[in-house]
Amino acid sequence: MNQSGKEIENLIELMAKLPGLGPRSARRAVLYLIRKRALVLTPMADALSLVATTARECVTCGNVGTSEVCDICSSEKRAIGQLCVVEDVADLWAMERAGTFKGRYHVLGGTLSALDAMGPDELGIPRLVARVRDESISEVILALGATVDGQTTAHYVSEELEGRCRVTSLAQGVPIGGELDYLDEGTITAALKARKDL
Repeated sequence: MNQSGKEIENLIELMAKLPGLGPRSARRAVLYLIRKRALVLTPMADALSLVATTARECVTCGNVGTSEVCDICSSEKRAIGQLCVVEDVADLWAMERAGTFKGRYHVLGGTLSALDAMGPDELGIPRLVARVRDESISEVILALGATVDGQTTAHYVSEELEGRCRVTSLAQGVPIGGELDYLDEGTITAALKARKDL
């Protein structure tokens, strides 16, 4: 039964599509936003509008930012010889929260999966190989999830890069079946420090 206006119900339905929010949580969130209209809702609406028009994918690494080349790729303070390969932007952000890695990134945008029609070209693996060659990368760190698809992708990438550079992967601390976005900074730091050759 529709107990609120059509516009509010539409907002609830849209909020329910966000990860971690179901219909009940979305309804509570929308009610909170309406009650805190001046403090939260209006600034959030402005921020959403701005991000909707300015957000873009970095042409170099695949990170999300507001310029053609993200802050990480354009920073002169980042180490040039190391490239950390992650499955998606959430994993890149998790690595950055840990504050341990000082190199650059490459976002695949997924993992190899025949069921999802995700092959090497869809993931931009040829672009990764070209970056390793063109940017004189000496080490590629594969920070992919410890899932079957993640490990299959890691194996494929390591074969493609064989003889081009050192290829390592995250070690201890990352549980089997774990995903980087759900790990704490300490676990990511320990895994990065204990990486190993593939």
